[in-house]
Amino acid sequence: MIRPGLPKLIATDLDGTLVRSDETVSAYTHQVLDRVRAAGIPVVGATGRGPRLKELTRNDIRAADFLVMAGGGCVVDQSDPAGPVVLRDERLPGEVLAGLLADLEAEVGPLTVMVEASGEQDAPLWGDYHPSWPYQDRFEARSRAECLSCDVIKAFVRTADHHVDELLATARRIVPPQVATLTQAGLGFVEICPPGVDKATGLSVVAERLGVDPAEVLVFGDMPNDLPMFAWAGWGRVAVSNAHPTVRAAADEITLRNDDDGVAVYLDRLLSR
Repeated sequence: MIRPGLPKLIATDLDGTLVRSDETVSAYTHQVLDRVRAAGIPVVGATGRGPRLKELTRNDIRAADFLVMAGGGCVVDQSDPAGPVVLRDERLPGEVLAGLLADLEAEVGPLTVMVEASGEQDAPLWGDYHPSWPYQDRFEARSRAECLSCDVIKAFVRTADHHVDELLATARRIVPPQVATLTQAGLGFVEICPPGVDKATGLSVVAERLGVDPAEVLVFGDMPNDLPMFAWAGWGRVAVSNAHPTVRAAADEITLRNDDDGVAVYLDRLLSR
């Protein structure tokens, strides 16, 4: 339920929510987010993007005081004058990932698997080529053994025969939450993250650092990986109108599409009321 007054912290997803379909963020959106910060409200970019895309993320949400990346597994404080401070960096052991992939393939058949193993700037994903993956310029074909030879930030899996939501439901039935966190972010792949990692636990790191109660946080999102922060935030939960049905159902309000600057329009009205 939307509360009176203003929130003390605002967090927004990026792709599909703040970022438009042409992968740009409007000047209007940047201006409104600057007004939010000028009003004394910290801004958080909460995204599934891994730390290898930190510079792209900073450019898309320039007003952000904090970045919650990798679906919550990496949290960065950008407000320190001395430079960015990493507050959280979670990894999933390769041998754990190998075991859960084997269990999942025993149920659903062969998987296309990619892993995000490096946080270095613009590092590629490793794994199995799939033509549907939209970011082929940051992909490198590697064997399953190579992909599982180290700890990973997250993994991405899909099959030829299952819709992503169906695969996610099956995976959640097979993989216990204490082994890994499973979600999907609209790319057609189920995402496998370390246990206890989601946008809510990532945002809680920020909230604790700022002394902000979850009841004072406003969040925006569009995909199932945003649902944990929708359940966590108490001031308000707003979905863009292009959001996944489960996110629309969990929202207190629906704003305009990402392509119509829905987050900025909502915040503009909030600051002006």
